[in-house]
Amino acid sequence: MDTGLTGKGVLVTGGAGGIGTEIVRAFAAEGARVAVHYRSSKEAAEMLAAQVGGVALCADLTDEAEADALIPAAVAALGRLDVVCANAGWWPPDDEPIWEMSLERWRATIDANLTTTFLTARAFLRHATVTKTGSLILTASTAGQFGEAGHVDYAAAKGALQSGFLLTLKNEAARIGNGVRVNAINPGWIVTPKKEASVTPEHVEWATATMSLKKLGKPHDVATQAVMLASDVVSGHLSGQVVTVAGGMEGRVI
Repeated sequence: MDTGLTGKGVLVTGGAGGIGTEIVRAFAAEGARVAVHYRSSKEAAEMLAAQVGGVALCADLTDEAEADALIPAAVAALGRLDVVCANAGWWPPDDEPIWEMSLERWRATIDANLTTTFLTARAFLRHATVTKTGSLILTASTAGQFGEAGHVDYAAAKGALQSGFLLTLKNEAARIGNGVRVNAINPGWIVTPKKEASVTPEHVEWATATMSLKKLGKPHDVATQAVMLASDVVSGHLSGQVVTVAGGMEGRVI
């Protein structure tokens, strides 16, 4: 199927990460020109951009001025901007129950996941008020759907993205016009290349305990859904929807 993405301009925030890299590659395979956003992974972003014929753009998305400047920079580099995948985020590795969690960590996690997406979405929808078209795709997490013990900060941020934030944005986007859509992807257990070597059979058994498909997902599984949601041909009548990519997950084992 022709997705209609050939020649479109696409920005992927956090594009040099495990899932972000596959999203970039998937859009490039559809003929889109892609801007790979990064904050600190300069070498990886520039290498990926060179491979797909795109551009690498640096910005700290927790900084309002830098986040506001990223969208115009993407438009200038690509010639147009039709799609933004707000994929940038951060999962703190330490397991900390709320009674042990510092305010500093809470604020850092909320900023890295919720504030970055707010600033990205705000800048892109400002751009859409001019173009009257565009697709915004948010990256949430099943942590926000089912909770994640030891990571209340991350779960709260991702839960906000797929509920009140998404549902409000899809209505506000409709004020701009029928050509502007906002949707979200809700990944479950996704094994990135960096994590693959450390995954044991025991981990797979535990992680898939509430899943109908007894396997972990791959970044490609998320990337293909990003392409589908971005495509006006495939998903032109979808807005405010959450696509869960989690093998039929029904909850998390405590």
